[in-house]
Amino acid sequence: MSSHNPPNGMFGRFIDELEETVIALILGAMTIITFINVVLRYGVNSSFGRWLEDLLGIDLPGGLIWGLEATSFLFAWLVLFGVSYAVKKTANLGVDAVLNVVSAPTRKVMTLIAAAVCIGYAFLLLKGAWDYWANFANLPQTTGRWFPTGFEEMGRTSYRSWYEVIDIPMPEWLRFIEPWINEGEAYEKIPRFIPYVILPFGALLLFFRFIQATVRIWRGEAESLIVSHEAEDAVEDVAHMNKD
Repeated sequence: MSSHNPPNGMFGRFIDELEETVIALILGAMTIITFINVVLRYGVNSSFGRWLEDLLGIDLPGGLIWGLEATSFLFAWLVLFGVSYAVKKTANLGVDAVLNVVSAPTRKVMTLIAAAVCIGYAFLLLKGAWDYWANFANLPQTTGRWFPTGFEEMGRTSYRSWYEVIDIPMPEWLRFIEPWINEGEAYEKIPRFIPYVILPFGALLLFFRFIQATVRIWRGEAESLIVSHEAEDAVEDVAHMNKD
């Protein structure tokens, strides 16, 4: 039975398309930024670059100062989207030596226990991710050491929305957020809560994917949380047929 068919439903399809689209956009953006940075860094310092500067009458930059930081943030986004995407595709590596020697009912019970542990882990990760990101966005952290029991009361001294990244400049089209979150003060660089938002969002996606996977296992639509051995089994079957 294939484990690569996610449950149907409008919300499930929306999440699928969101992940795949964002992953493709991130990969494209990282490629473009890196390519432009390489061209500017090495091309401008060449004879062609100097000729182009003379032709245009301007000084071309020797690289995008913010390029490295931008690609670092994009890579972090890619990893966190990729984690939940791998759960959906059952592409996570794992050890199934014990599962392969027990009966099918026992295997299902053990897999459901593992899925429950993964859901608990994703829930704790979601709480921690929210608590880390919240203050950067002028939002309260959750109370409770392990499980959220509510939201803490925050004073003005608790807000950290004025924290900026190091190099990425603040685009003009984002300045509408300044009166809302920074009391009208202008940002020179983009505020950290923007790139950091992937922390709670990625953890929420992972939590959702583990719940999806558990439901599939419970219904008998999937057998495991880890990568399937169907391809290896198919190769072995063909090999035995050729020997016969």
